[in-house]
Amino acid sequence: MRVLVTGGAGFVGSHLCDALLGEGNDVVCVDNLLTGSLRNIAHLKNESRFEFVQQDVNEPYDVGRVDYIFHFASPASPVDYMEHGIETLKVGSLGSFHSLDLAKKYGAKYLLASTSECYGDPLEHPQKETYWGHVNPIGPRSVYDESKRFAEAATMAYHRYHKVDTRILRIFNTYGPRLQLNDGRVISNFMKQALRAEPLTVYGDGQQTRSFCYVSDEVDGILRLSRADTHDPVNIGNPTEFTILECAKLVLKVTGSSSPIAYEPLPQDDPKQRRPDISRAQRLLGWEPKIDLEAGLKLSMAYFRQAIAIEGASKAGRPQTVSV
Repeated sequence: MRVLVTGGAGFVGSHLCDALLGEGNDVVCVDNLLTGSLRNIAHLKNESRFEFVQQDVNEPYDVGRVDYIFHFASPASPVDYMEHGIETLKVGSLGSFHSLDLAKKYGAKYLLASTSECYGDPLEHPQKETYWGHVNPIGPRSVYDESKRFAEAATMAYHRYHKVDTRILRIFNTYGPRLQLNDGRVISNFMKQALRAEPLTVYGDGQQTRSFCYVSDEVDGILRLSRADTHDPVNIGNPTEFTILECAKLVLKVTGSSSPIAYEPLPQDDPKQRRPDISRAQRLLGWEPKIDLEAGLKLSMAYFRQAIAIEGASKAGRPQTVSV
């Protein structure tokens, strides 16, 4: 197939490009590099079946006939979508419409990367796909939450009215190599701070919970969903739940760091609990994660050390450039 991945230079998007190429597909990666990075796809610059197009998907575009579209373009970390709130709203609306229009034009299959943030600060635990969520529509996180909720509505509308063959993926916390060092997510924060011997920042009392899925497990679930005959949302995440404090202590164990833990006020609308019910993914896709958090942190350690070194070299006036 010839496959389009919007946001393909991002964290999960770049791993998806690798996996799609590994299956023998031609891959067109479209990214405006707002939060993506050429470093994530630099290893593909000599791959004849890979094409990178620097393009803002919020503007009309066309990369020619494609068989499948994976719409992954969007800021995804709190730091990024708080800074780029308008762009986040646009990519969930205009960006989704433009990618769905391409799917309609070429008769391509379509998979939307949505998010567990659709559930907001959930009143149901764990979260099933049938749960409609508890989202503050005017809160600071709403630019991301409502962007993705709208994108889901648009995707289902194109399926119902235009017969586009769609799928909706709800991603829960994912981590691993290529996760931005300074994106504000739990794992990147803790790994960066531990490896720098800085205090680990825990918000509130650290008893709020998250579930962490290693990126290779996430991509495996994405590929399985892309081949499945279903149009309703499917959770892809690790159902093993950790308190933030437990996660911090595990990072200290894995890194061997003696960093202390520093407590800060809890941000507004920060979810108290987040854990996927993956029974639908198990039943429809035969999928469940294989890599536990400790193993995944160990697999990620070399990347975080390298990212810290690259950042240090850049701050010292020795910038490292990458071209594709």
